[in-house]
Amino acid sequence: MPSEFDLIARYFARPTPQSVLGPGDDCALLAPSPGMELAITTDMLVSGTHFLPDTDPYQLGWKALAVNLSDLAAMGARPRWILLAGSLPQADESWIAAFADGLFACAGRYGVDLVGGDTTRGPLNLCLTALGEVAAGSALRRDQAQDGDDLWISGQPGLAALGLAQLQGRTQLPETLASRCIFALQQPLPRVELGQALLNGKLAHAAIDVSDGLLADLGHIAERSDVDGEVFLAQMPSLPAGAEPLLARHCQLAGGDDYELIFTASPGKRRELAELAIRLDLPLWRIGRMVEGRGEVRLLDENGEVLPVTRKGFDHFAQDIQ
Repeated sequence: MPSEFDLIARYFARPTPQSVLGPGDDCALLAPSPGMELAITTDMLVSGTHFLPDTDPYQLGWKALAVNLSDLAAMGARPRWILLAGSLPQADESWIAAFADGLFACAGRYGVDLVGGDTTRGPLNLCLTALGEVAAGSALRRDQAQDGDDLWISGQPGLAALGLAQLQGRTQLPETLASRCIFALQQPLPRVELGQALLNGKLAHAAIDVSDGLLADLGHIAERSDVDGEVFLAQMPSLPAGAEPLLARHCQLAGGDDYELIFTASPGKRRELAELAIRLDLPLWRIGRMVEGRGEVRLLDENGEVLPVTRKGFDHFAQDIQ
């Protein structure tokens, strides 16, 4: 049976052209670009909590990295380096090889180096740390939304949660839609290009990625910026045909695992954002506004009436977020 060091050398030792010194020593050596700040994030994926135990290892390798890159995207940072730590129940080389292929496929697409990490025996648990760069003082943050801002979201929120519902047998989607939703769940695309465009074009005031649910994550912007967020149900993206409407709407508003970006912007940026959507070939939806308040989030119907919301997103330590 291969040793821990054999596995690392065989499957995870790759060239690191962006690094002074990559894996193989006690520490990696990294040199940030002049005038840049480091953006650092870490996410843990636990079998049975964040992914199903039989998830395809290639897609798991991709997703383990993608969810971290999504955090960098939300701040407009350019991804540079990653570290991987994980526990594995056994040294299954076919599983490890497929996982590594998925991880490095995502790393190659977004231009990042794997510069270190650790492995051990134990329940399947993966933890990645991602480091990116952003010009000093310019990062998109959660605390900069302004009264009067438009509220936007990218892509098609809700597909990933529908995919999970399909895998768990809680719904039965048409075959084509099921495949699309499961792919969205298992191999998400972090909106790195969008985040950098919002930052470099000075198009957004505040941003966050959707990991726990649209309403829940919007709540973090509202709370940190000390303004209220209002979501207009009539301006949300259309629900996918073939999905049960109530479930699809719940997934869209509170399902999470989308890794789309929510951001706020001045109404004067609408034309530029429409042009950006075309340039990136990515839908950008204006779904509401930020207004004076104390950090609350409201869902409004077509008449402007507040709709009751009992669950805004996922919380590891609570069944519902009221």
